[in-house]
Amino acid sequence: MTYDRLVCANCAAPVAEGRCPVCRANRERLQQDGPFAGLSPAALLALLVLLVAAVALLAAQTA
Repeated sequence: MTYDRLVCANCAAPVAEGRCPVCRANRERLQQDGPFAGLSPAALLALLVLLVAAVALLAAQTA
């Protein structure tokens, strides 16, 4: 999930604006997440299925 859609429970402002210390801390935490943090669980599952299929295809070709 991206922080531009989140609303802070502390100040009721968008987290992306960083109006309070809670917003700023959460914005920093979300920006430091890995490259797959913005992907939905369905997209992650699809990538995993593609990876398994590619490995299976490679194993079948080498055998």
